[in-house]
Amino acid sequence: MTMTVHIDIVSAEADIFSGLAEVVFAPAQDGDVGILPRHAPFLSPLKPGEVVVRKPGGAEESFYVSGGILEVQPHVVTVLADTAQRAKDIDEAAALEARQRAEKLLTDQQTDIDYAKAQAELAQAMAQLKAIQKLRKKK
Repeated sequence: MTMTVHIDIVSAEADIFSGLAEVVFAPAQDGDVGILPRHAPFLSPLKPGEVVVRKPGGAEESFYVSGGILEVQPHVVTVLADTAQRAKDIDEAAALEARQRAEKLLTDQQTDIDYAKAQAELAQAMAQLKAIQKLRKKK
């Protein structure tokens, strides 16, 4: 019998995923983490990136999160995301446009912009595009 952990991925807009997993991978603030059943409890901020859920039987589902909080208990993993969506639902054209807009803001010395906001937008767009690329490689 395979050991599993229950995972919930929720955002302010909706519940994105709820189910069992053999392992969960998440983009914690201090680096990517892998969470197995009975993992020691911890709490961590999330950076923009991909959450991968490996279900019993080996099938994987990928989700993009823009940030949030990861809570790990021995039998439950909760991802409280600012925004989250299934990787297959990401709009690649919109992510490319957001990346180009953020890069232009960062390189344009003529404008009075909020560099922290532009850098955050760039990080989000890059994480979305990375999730799309990973999903394409799996197909």
